[in-house]
Amino acid sequence: MKTESIGQNIPFSGRKRSLIEDARRERESSSSSPGPSRCGDSFVFEEEKSGNVTLNVLFALRNEKNAGFFKTGKVFEGFSDPEYRKLRGLITELAFSYKHGDPLPIVEYTTEEVATWREVYRSLTSLYPSHACRQFLDALGQLESECLYGEDKIPQLRDVSAFLKERTGFQLRPVAGLLSARDFLASLAFRVFQCTQYIRHPSAPMHSPEPDCCHELLGHIPMLADKEFAQFSQEIGLASLGASDEDIEKLSTLYWFTVEFGLCKQNGTVKAYGAGLLSSYGELLYALSNEPQYKPFDPAETAIQPYQDHSYQPVYFVSESFEDAKRKLRQYSSTIQKPFSIKYDPYTCSMEILDEPSKIQSALGQMREDLKILHKAMERLGQK
Repeated sequence: MKTESIGQNIPFSGRKRSLIEDARRERESSSSSPGPSRCGDSFVFEEEKSGNVTLNVLFALRNEKNAGFFKTGKVFEGFSDPEYRKLRGLITELAFSYKHGDPLPIVEYTTEEVATWREVYRSLTSLYPSHACRQFLDALGQLESECLYGEDKIPQLRDVSAFLKERTGFQLRPVAGLLSARDFLASLAFRVFQCTQYIRHPSAPMHSPEPDCCHELLGHIPMLADKEFAQFSQEIGLASLGASDEDIEKLSTLYWFTVEFGLCKQNGTVKAYGAGLLSSYGELLYALSNEPQYKPFDPAETAIQPYQDHSYQPVYFVSESFEDAKRKLRQYSSTIQKPFSIKYDPYTCSMEILDEPSKIQSALGQMREDLKILHKAMERLGQK
């Protein structure tokens, strides 16, 4: 059930850079000649002079909203603050220095950064009881009860990653910035979520033009603690392995309209499960108002839905359940042409290429043993 129309009262403050945009650039760059590249509303040129790199950005103002100019301005606003730039640099260095197997780095956040987190936390948690899905609320409650989440401190990735690994096998990895769409999706296949540790500038606490720890920790983490949703996220990653650039763009679009901006039905009411909604006060209100159009989740349609980058989405996709969404995603993934078939081994967190009959037979044998265990468990329940 939607709330009353409120779209006019919620100003749009700029979209985060999306996985779809990155995937499109990668596909276009693979087929285009070298030279200046067109990126959204801007043309970017780099030129070396005396060991320094000069970056010139030219904007083509295509419409009255001037979305690209506005978004870029928001990025530069934070970086005009030398103290903020210094802190971001230190966190970036931690991510660059991180190696697989190392303990996740601890970030010492400033009083001002914690104040920004507190404002975001208070605003969003006031909406969650009425707007967020049950799985999100359950996980957030667990995080708070274990004192990992609260308004007085920014959670550390090391603690949150241990929480996730125990519940769904997902682990966090610190990242300095945006990855390519293919690399990001591939990490999901191994149940690894690439996570930023820096926080948005205090001048705009309710907006960030890029994924920051408010988006990651409040939007993504509670959902990744749910087993069905974690498996759904991994399925998108598995589908991306060996996929063409065109299919990577479609899978990125699927990711955008589900993991980032997905809605679901629960007890006859539409709730939010997408991280982009759950970490955005304005869009969370808007998405559950009478403004946007709702469509049932259909991967084939969702994968080609136009992406709106200068306003809130006019269309959101609603899943009947995570189990139903996962089933539909698997059917869609089976249509993607690949040069090989793979199987994920949860015990070793590795992929096995099924390129020999013996490997397939071994996998089938393991499945039979698992089915026997489940069948025996059902028999015991029936005897009680």
